[in-house]
Amino acid sequence: MAAKSMRFLRDLENLKDKKVFLRLDLNVPMKDGKILDDTRIREALPTINYLLEQGCRLLIGSHLGRPKGNSEEDKKKYSLEPVAQDLVEKLKKEVVLIDSPDSDAPRGLLAEGRMDKILLLENLRFCKGEEANDNSLAQKWAKCVDVYVNDAYGSCHRAHASIDALPRAMRVKAAGFLIEKEVEVLSKIRNAPETPFALILGGSKVSDKIGVIENMINKIDILAVGGAMAYTFLKAQGVPVGASRVESDKVAYAKELLKRFSAREKTVLLPIDHVIVKSLDTPKGFQTTKEEAIPEGWMGVDIGPQSRELFAKELARAKTIFWNGPMGVYEIPPFNEGSFALAKTIAESTAFSVIGGGDSAAAAVESGYSEKMDHISTGGGASLEYMEGKTLPGLDALEH
Repeated sequence: MAAKSMRFLRDLENLKDKKVFLRLDLNVPMKDGKILDDTRIREALPTINYLLEQGCRLLIGSHLGRPKGNSEEDKKKYSLEPVAQDLVEKLKKEVVLIDSPDSDAPRGLLAEGRMDKILLLENLRFCKGEEANDNSLAQKWAKCVDVYVNDAYGSCHRAHASIDALPRAMRVKAAGFLIEKEVEVLSKIRNAPETPFALILGGSKVSDKIGVIENMINKIDILAVGGAMAYTFLKAQGVPVGASRVESDKVAYAKELLKRFSAREKTVLLPIDHVIVKSLDTPKGFQTTKEEAIPEGWMGVDIGPQSRELFAKELARAKTIFWNGPMGVYEIPPFNEGSFALAKTIAESTAFSVIGGGDSAAAAVESGYSEKMDHISTGGGASLEYMEGKTLPGLDALEH
């Protein structure tokens, strides 16, 4: 993706009175209608406020969760009503939630010309054509507005109507401030990271991370692997891993990859001790091994204290760090301690540090060290695909 051919928000001129479709990622975690983490809303505010200051009339679109249809239960569970209320509080402006996002209502409301209110479409995934990247739905929205601005980086890897078809139907389009920042930072990491470059990968599957490893292999000086994917690598070395999760069809790949790193004389960090349990249903019965082998009937759920020290020591020499994926089952305390220790190590390092969204971003925030990271991506899947060198539909559509 050649960022130089993309227009950014400040490149647009004469925005006064223009009707703008602003695609945001307001997909915030909620429980019982209450927002648990408003990070994505706060990240969107600079772009919203800039467009308001320029005198634009805003039509905001976003998805929330994964509704299966238009049932009353789904409409209640996945409604953007709590987000609308939060925006009212943050912006001190009226926010009108349009119940039917694929209706003709936005056109009439935008034509009224009132500058003191913002229009927010209800969850875009309530529209059948959104996830199908339906062109007729995109054309309906395009006829309502003069300008398209995408600032939903976390959704840019989805070829959906509001992300792909709509900007392709617009003559005037640009990326918002959040996407501009994401592209700038991730391009720096992907194309020319200052060395030594450390790639830290966690999570459950080796298969999810192969693309990143292969695309970055010639730039990686330190590969640190934790989470369940580490057990596949240990299995490849002939280390007993007990009942730990292993991707059997990726053991051969892991073995070959370790050989390739060895031939390049690059560092690979794998856990040398583990926090283990017999069942996640009884987490209080955990133990910590004193070596890399895991006994039969036990499963690894976090990297142990020796591994945390090893990772910290080796990562201290890195000049650039990219981290994607937790070191254990971080959502179940105390199996979050490995991820929190890693977050502390990264925060206290002198390296340029980037957290690749998703669970690793959540772990960084929960650890209390997120403020000391250089950049925390708002898109887990998007940042991974970007680092893999893939073309993201949402970014590609802004270029063409």
